[in-house]
Amino acid sequence: MQYHKVKFTNPEKSTFFPTLRHRVDQYFSSNEICKSGGSGIIYKALFMLSLYLVPYILILSDHFSLLAMAGFALVMGLGVAGVGMSVMHDAIHGSLATSTLLNKFFGASIYLLGGNAYNWEVQHNRLHHTYTNIHDVDEDITGKFLLRLSFQEKQRYIHRFQHIYAFFLYSLMTLSFLWKDFKEISLFNEMSKSGMTKPFPKKELIKLVLTKLGYVVFICVIPLAFTSISFGEWLVGFLIMHGTAGMILSTVFQMAHVVEGAEQPEPDQTGCIENAWAVHQLQTTSNFAGKNRVLSWFIGGLDYQIEHHLFPSISHIHYHALSPIVKATALEFGLVYNAKANFGNALGSHVRMLKNMGTR
Repeated sequence: MQYHKVKFTNPEKSTFFPTLRHRVDQYFSSNEICKSGGSGIIYKALFMLSLYLVPYILILSDHFSLLAMAGFALVMGLGVAGVGMSVMHDAIHGSLATSTLLNKFFGASIYLLGGNAYNWEVQHNRLHHTYTNIHDVDEDITGKFLLRLSFQEKQRYIHRFQHIYAFFLYSLMTLSFLWKDFKEISLFNEMSKSGMTKPFPKKELIKLVLTKLGYVVFICVIPLAFTSISFGEWLVGFLIMHGTAGMILSTVFQMAHVVEGAEQPEPDQTGCIENAWAVHQLQTTSNFAGKNRVLSWFIGGLDYQIEHHLFPSISHIHYHALSPIVKATALEFGLVYNAKANFGNALGSHVRMLKNMGTR
């Protein structure tokens, strides 16, 4: 496939973001607070990492029943999701701490999950956050196995049932890290021809291979070598962990962009989208923040996806406070602020979109 660089061109709509950015900056300066997460986010990061690593250590102790170990695997899955959404995600965006070193340290937690920091930074930070909901460029809605998440994707007969089987496929998300990162080498190289990415660096290829091998040793070799569990028992636990994490992560990410009201614009033949980048983010993204602050805390503020897409370099702990500012400014400029009332409403909207995309 030949990729064309997508450009946002609409000067008439370019005044929204400078106004909004000024008001957001004013909020931080008037309250004398930092845009990063501060010490509180470090404690949260350590908690999420513990949620993942403590059950792992308990499994290695080999003092528990298989049922208990299955429970530990489930908790590890919650930890994978928690680290992914609340630690690694902010850190690779550079918003977890003011220290670059701390951001790199906590960003490296993605290797413990089987992922790759460089690939995530390119695919998520650069491509998804710039070209949100644009088919072929935003991988989150493009080329998914048995799923049609974009109206530009070819429709197949099986897609009419995707609202039934989609969530099972979502549970495989973190498992796909094991091979998807290698697949993206050729993808990034192809995209580099249009200037959308850089060719995949050789040093990153070496790091990719070594960290994948390290993950296999950490998650597979060590448990099998130092406990009495069989390979079959290990495999069940491995699937429980990844199934739990994948289900949570995929569902949260999909409810931000594949819901009613989230547009999927198509570039023209020259690769242009007649819109300003910030307005594009508003039109392709949806919030689902409700009154459940515990859920919001666990998923790293990703229920405030609009705020996150407009200000990815600001820590998620501030999104709740920024939301009224963003909403008021959007409405002032005549723009839609797409926010579902809560998690349940967003989930229902996502299922309806899956049905819609499966039949038209």
